[in-house]
Amino acid sequence: MHLHFTEGEVDHFLTPRVGVIDTYVVENPDTKEVTDFLSFYHLPSSILKHETHKILKVAYCYYNVANTIPMEELIRNALIIAKQKEFDVFNALDILDNDGLLKELKFGVGDGNLHYYFYNWRVPEFKPSQIGIVLV
Repeated sequence: MHLHFTEGEVDHFLTPRVGVIDTYVVENPDTKEVTDFLSFYHLPSSILKHETHKILKVAYCYYNVANTIPMEELIRNALIIAKQKEFDVFNALDILDNDGLLKELKFGVGDGNLHYYFYNWRVPEFKPSQIGIVLV
């Protein structure tokens, strides 16, 4: 299960916006062609009843494409960028091939389950490795 983005949707969903989404590309220095990209969106959480800390800055792994470098290296770069931008947490879903990748990068397993509801669609049950949609 995956989406087919139009050029306008790519522009809308992946163009960097301060406080909303970060997107970075890898460019071939010879051809100037974009070969890989990573993205993560921001979803801060309020911390209630704490004297010092009021906001938990959370980055969520979004859409990523690794053509010329390993996906592990791409996500590691996303983690470094998020740390430099002072995020407190970096979350990622175990969809597609992420499960083994997240274990390799020492992500902790969350305690929740993600359920997609496709309104008025009759779809079979999918395993996480068969899902290529990240809903915000």
